[in-house]
Amino acid sequence: MSLLSESFAITVKDIRSELRTRYNLIAIVLFVVTSVTTVVFSIGDEKFTPELSAGLLWILLIFGSMTGLARCFVVEEERGTRILLQISSRSLSVYYGKLFFNIIIGIFLNGITFLLFLLFLPIEISSWWYALLSMSASILGLASASTIIAAIIAQAQGRAILFPVLMFPILLPIILVGLETSVIMFSATLLDPQYNMVIVELSYAVILITVSTFLFDYVWTE
Repeated sequence: MSLLSESFAITVKDIRSELRTRYNLIAIVLFVVTSVTTVVFSIGDEKFTPELSAGLLWILLIFGSMTGLARCFVVEEERGTRILLQISSRSLSVYYGKLFFNIIIGIFLNGITFLLFLLFLPIEISSWWYALLSMSASILGLASASTIIAAIIAQAQGRAILFPVLMFPILLPIILVGLETSVIMFSATLLDPQYNMVIVELSYAVILITVSTFLFDYVWTE
């Protein structure tokens, strides 16, 4: 079996497992709905500037990702299937399979967050094409960071605390650049958005994936 086929097989396994239990997916949806609702009621009649909108959106995206993307390797430990996965699959297949899974979960989680954010809050978009590129880069960055961190802390004690502690310094460049792209995205009067920051965000995600590819075998087998 090729590396790509093996990776997709692991992704499909994880998706079927999540759909079979549905507890984690339901928890993610409830978290998103609760978070957006809380923001709506707490802001009230406050005037939404692009900076405020971007800040609120990224608060939801970060905490949502820490809730939904941390379990990709932890679940193997909880079910006792880590050793079986190590024996039956190549290390890179496991990494890419979990990365694809986190990207899919990120699209589901952050897509719902973004749609509810726009639905309930009086916010305009400067360019839907730019918004799509910006959100795609953010999802890829969040998924690439959370996948390798989840692998590192999977066997650690107190992993629920370790995950956000280790995630923050790695996510900081993504957060800073993502905030800039979100401000541009919410600046409805901007007719010609600049794509430089989106390219920077995508480049950082690619660097994370490349570094993780070289480090994952050590993280997974040690």
